[in-house]
Amino acid sequence: MKATARTDPGDPRSPDAAGLFRAVFEQAAVGVAQTETATGRYFRVNQRYCDIVGYSREEMERLDFQTLTHPDDLAADLDNLRRLVAGEIREFSIEKRYRHKEGRAVWVNLTVSPLWAPGEPPNFHIAVVQDITGQKRDQEALQRSEEMFRRTFDLSPVGAVVVGLDHRFIRCNEAFCRFLGYAEAELLGRTFLDVTFPKDREIGQPEISALVAGSLDRAQVRKRYLRKDGGGVWGEVSISLVRDAHGQPLFFLTIIQDVTERQRAEAEKEKLQAQLLQAQKMESVGRLAGGVAHDFNNMLQAILGNAALALQDLPPDSPLCENLEEIQKSAQRSADLTRQLLAFARKQTIQPKVLDLNDTVAGMLKMLRRLIGEDIDLAWLPGADLWPVKADPSQVDQILANLCVNARDAITDTGKVSIETANVTLDDTYARTHPDCAPGDYVMLAVSDTGQGMDDETRAHLFEPFFTTKELGKGTGLGLATVFGIVKQNRGLINVYSEPGQGTTFKIYLPRVEAEAVVAAQKAVHRSLRGTETVLLVEDEEQILNLGRRILAQQDYTVLVASTPEVALVVAARHAGPIHLLITDVVMPGMNGKELRERLRTGQPQLKCLFMSGYTANVIAHHGVLEDGVQFLQKPFTIQTLAEKVREVLEQAMEP
Repeated sequence: MKATARTDPGDPRSPDAAGLFRAVFEQAAVGVAQTETATGRYFRVNQRYCDIVGYSREEMERLDFQTLTHPDDLAADLDNLRRLVAGEIREFSIEKRYRHKEGRAVWVNLTVSPLWAPGEPPNFHIAVVQDITGQKRDQEALQRSEEMFRRTFDLSPVGAVVVGLDHRFIRCNEAFCRFLGYAEAELLGRTFLDVTFPKDREIGQPEISALVAGSLDRAQVRKRYLRKDGGGVWGEVSISLVRDAHGQPLFFLTIIQDVTERQRAEAEKEKLQAQLLQAQKMESVGRLAGGVAHDFNNMLQAILGNAALALQDLPPDSPLCENLEEIQKSAQRSADLTRQLLAFARKQTIQPKVLDLNDTVAGMLKMLRRLIGEDIDLAWLPGADLWPVKADPSQVDQILANLCVNARDAITDTGKVSIETANVTLDDTYARTHPDCAPGDYVMLAVSDTGQGMDDETRAHLFEPFFTTKELGKGTGLGLATVFGIVKQNRGLINVYSEPGQGTTFKIYLPRVEAEAVVAAQKAVHRSLRGTETVLLVEDEEQILNLGRRILAQQDYTVLVASTPEVALVVAARHAGPIHLLITDVVMPGMNGKELRERLRTGQPQLKCLFMSGYTANVIAHHGVLEDGVQFLQKPFTIQTLAEKVREVLEQAMEP
């Protein structure tokens, strides 16, 4: 039997091969076209190619690829075809645009290969196209999104940093570079720890660990950073960990806002709040002291005065003298404590005078040297041509005594205390960093020591009442509080400079006053304290009235007494001779001391007056007593003080 011949479909000479190739051509998932090399005309196209560009086969066979190609892409297409024909390349693939029949652009991936005949140039080419319009649209959308993110990132008014999982900077925007003063190239590859203030490096580390662990979505902290120029800035930092679709971490996105000014404002607010609390504490102490001062001072006056009178009546060898002297010392310490509380609360009754501080300090040097002891050197450095200030000389004495005692206690064994004065002008720049300072001319009084110095914590509480670093029984904790109150009462400033082991300097600034007659430092005047004048004593406290009568009678004065202003008017009217001096309490029921003086002067215009009170300065000022030239005696006082003050008032010219 004769075998039947079979044709191999894989053999291109096989009759079945042409059908197979035609089927592949027609059913391909991509567009396939055969074009004439010389004209670019489409010779044969499959249906997919027609679908991509929107034309029918008949229409396509009347078109050429030049007509179908987008004008912006034609030059590149022709150049590639030229190189193909010249044999420079065997095929080429490009992305290009066709113009769809409806007029829109269609993006395709085009691959062109020649159809070769042996020994002849290619007359036809095969073009394979794949529609990538959707991919291009997605790619362009992604590019637009990336461009929008890039511009948002770069142009953001707040600092933004992309940080790798190794914590190194990958991208830094312009705002962040300005924040730290670096160029981006200088920051890339560095870490936040490289630009963080050393003391703040641990801030935010627990939060970053929580972000990585997934227990925190976003961290927010505030910390300090170091600029390139060495300055410090505060940043409000928000940190997020960006993850991919599968939850794997990609990078950190950190947003930083410069809050240096806000931090400064908050710090200033806290400082002002602390000052307010301090002022409120001072006011509370002042109200407490003022509330008890009158009665307390009257009781102390009775104790001191009667103890002094009893001592005068006893022989020096009496065993009671020692007891009475101890009573006097305790009462005087109580009076000093009350005076310190009132000074701290700025309610101490004062009689300011225009002073040359150099004269005032010089007059105290002998006493101060005794106060600090022989083992400590006291240096006096007076400034030249010192401006005048207005203050109560006794308050200046209080300041110097308290500061020198503190300096002495800060020095172990031997050392040095320096007192210095100088004219200074505090300008607007200084005032901006010291809210309680008004720009202007001041006289500085500085007290420095070579003692053990103070740390920040001690300095923070230095002027608080009852705060002390001394051991129990060595101080009341009111010395520096007193200094502070006196300085503020005189519209001055006080600054402290101290470091542990480096000593301490207190600088006090008292405002300069216009030139007036400067009161010279008072010198002790030895005068007789006795007199023969008539004195009218008015006091509503019976104990004080009796005590005053006895003291004045001992000095040989003729003493008239009255327990109320109304009684005083009657006593004065009945007295046949002149009354030389009125000594009156300021605050009394029915009529105050000033009103009583005016009533009495209608009949005795030459009557001199000495006011006394145990009340605080604000109460006395309310009753119109503390004008310049008015003579005033603060309770409690000693027999000697009263006797000296009475002679001083009687011997001076008539006050207004």
